[in-house]
Amino acid sequence: MQIHDLSKTNSILNHFLAQIRNVNVHNDSMRFRRNIERIGEIMSYELSKELHYKEIEIKTPLGIKKTTEISDQLVICSVLRAGLPLHMGFLNYFDQAENGFISARRYHPNNDDYFTIEVEYQAIANFNGKYLLLVDPMLATGQSIVAVFNKLMEKEHPKEIHIAVIIAAPEGIAHLESKLPDNCHLWIASIDEKLDEHSYIVPGLGDAGDLAYGNKL
Repeated sequence: MQIHDLSKTNSILNHFLAQIRNVNVHNDSMRFRRNIERIGEIMSYELSKELHYKEIEIKTPLGIKKTTEISDQLVICSVLRAGLPLHMGFLNYFDQAENGFISARRYHPNNDDYFTIEVEYQAIANFNGKYLLLVDPMLATGQSIVAVFNKLMEKEHPKEIHIAVIIAAPEGIAHLESKLPDNCHLWIASIDEKLDEHSYIVPGLGDAGDLAYGNKL
């Protein structure tokens, strides 16, 4: 797996990361969603450097200009519900991309820390032979992304796979490296310290879905 750690270089990305982590601004869900969206835009720009381009000519009011445009066919798929603001950030930049949505949740059968991942819903464009961008804000254990990946790969096979997460734990990165193909790209805005005893990222930011959309049942 090819890992792209964007935190190695200081940029405006760190400014937005600081705000989504800050408990003093967590009561502003609109700002949280917008910052996640802006992080998605920044990550889209960085990811765009790995795509393929073709030469084109465009007509301006004063002449002809030779330039380039993306030649790859993109499909953006987000993990519901926390992935929606991040999805919009990617779609703002890759505005001609096709889209998909898939659900994944932790299921605690014994009401303790043990859990499995349930993937219950998916609606996605055909991505066979295309570039699949799978986006989810948090990479904790990595089990959700692996479960979603396995579900998506049952019938179709993309040309290339890019996974974009905002905050990742080392344990989750290691799990993806052991379970996903070597040609996957993993894009990370920040790598945190560890998982706690409940498999949540430390220091992390809390539950991204709840902060964006309110507490769930």
